[in-house]
Amino acid sequence: MFGQNRQEIRQVYFDVWKKFHTSAPLTELEKHIAHIIELHPEYHALFNQPDKIDQDYFVEAGETNPYLHMGLHLALHEQIQTNRPQGIRDIYQQLLHSKQDPHHCDHMMMDCLAQSIWQAQRDGMPPSEDEYLNALKQLLP
Repeated sequence: MFGQNRQEIRQVYFDVWKKFHTSAPLTELEKHIAHIIELHPEYHALFNQPDKIDQDYFVEAGETNPYLHMGLHLALHEQIQTNRPQGIRDIYQQLLHSKQDPHHCDHMMMDCLAQSIWQAQRDGMPPSEDEYLNALKQLLP
């Protein structure tokens, strides 16, 4: 989507944040990325320090990888926009109706997405859309 390697992918976030703060024109995707960064004030300082682009994050040390986190936001919204897997848009709308907090709904659904990806990697199989959708349905009241 953004590049061929970790640094190129990460550079997109730095570039978008800089463009956003200088009021440079943004593409629709860049506007979406800027919005996601805005929702995460804990990452703002990072994107003002381009020398941190190569920093590693270790879940074992309690660290969250901001690029992975924001990438999950982007992936989830792409799924909702395209309704793939089929039914995810309806699940999102129902969850949004009950929770009334889009960012919280994103995080709830992203947990299911991350779990689905992790299981697929662990098992050496493609992610199961059925299992993913079933996990998402469990979030509904």
